[in-house]
Amino acid sequence: MTLVPPLVGLKGNLEMTLASRLSTAANTGQIDDPQEQHRVISSNLALIQVQATVVGLLAALVALLLGALSSGELDVAKVELLCASSVSTAFLAAFALGMLMVCIVIGARKLGVNPDNIATPIAASLGDLITLSILAFVSSFFHKHKDSLYLTPLVCIGFMALTPMWVLIAKQNPPITKILKFGWFPIILAMMISSIGGLILNKTISEEQYKGMAIFTPIICGVGGNLVAIQTSRISTYLHMWSTPGVLPLWMKKFWPNPCSTFCASEINSISARVLLFLVIPGHLIFLYVIYLVEGHSVPNSKTFVVFYLLAGLIQVTILLYLAEVMARLTWHQALDPDNHCIPYLTALGDLLGTGLLALCFLITWLLRSEVELDGILEPVSGPPQ
Repeated sequence: MTLVPPLVGLKGNLEMTLASRLSTAANTGQIDDPQEQHRVISSNLALIQVQATVVGLLAALVALLLGALSSGELDVAKVELLCASSVSTAFLAAFALGMLMVCIVIGARKLGVNPDNIATPIAASLGDLITLSILAFVSSFFHKHKDSLYLTPLVCIGFMALTPMWVLIAKQNPPITKILKFGWFPIILAMMISSIGGLILNKTISEEQYKGMAIFTPIICGVGGNLVAIQTSRISTYLHMWSTPGVLPLWMKKFWPNPCSTFCASEINSISARVLLFLVIPGHLIFLYVIYLVEGHSVPNSKTFVVFYLLAGLIQVTILLYLAEVMARLTWHQALDPDNHCIPYLTALGDLLGTGLLALCFLITWLLRSEVELDGILEPVSGPPQ
């Protein structure tokens, strides 16, 4: 369970940044020329394969370390299994989602549709499904063949051996070469932030008061990550079209804007923030309805929990949308691309906020229910004698 949030969050660190980069390239006309299109696409796909392999391995090591710190012991038998499962999942998910993003962005460009509104949310939503499906299949396969001494080490070595080839392909594009050299800090730090959310999930999932939390975690983390990634991608495209790196537009000079201006102004980024915020409650209500239809017996079904859950989702997205505006301005002022430096942090913070707030919802609901049950038990005892 500790491995789930960082691997699911990897789609925010890699696929969603890829979708945002390709959307920006499409909106600024960089992929209209067939030869340039091939160079941009091949170098971007090679980049995420390098990142997926390295970060997938690091995610497994961090999960093992956090598990050892929380339990006080390190199970050596799990090291090879976790590393092989993590690297394989990250690599395969990055390849599948990367190809899908390329098709969507090129198709949207030909149809005259803004890829920012399509590619990033699809990368986010399908990223959860594809990553979790691949993780379940791969980990089951390796667990079934855990007695094989050479299978998991050979898988890890094989994927790592492909890394130099991906590096050579990525170096065809100078901006991608820059990301390859200096773009590791955001995705590694984001992966570590997501791992803290995984530790919270791992520590709470076995407790009775948190029963059903594993079902809600991908949803609240996914919704927050999806919405903030869309907003960040739109802000990044806006800055690329109307300004140059290092120079903020006059109306975006303040690094820490008033929250009211972020959500209530007539400026285009403020309008999109309002629209995305208004999607939170209806979106979560739909997901809640589906969950209760499928898993109604294993999740809380009280109105109190629903209210706290919706409030948690609203708080999470409000914080993330405001931070998206702040971080995009700060990174652009430093001549850094928000596509590469904001989305990983924001989706990781979304995982951490979502998991933490969700755990708080379950805890408050359990405490309130326990208090009501206790009052029901004590009331007959303290009543007047008959």
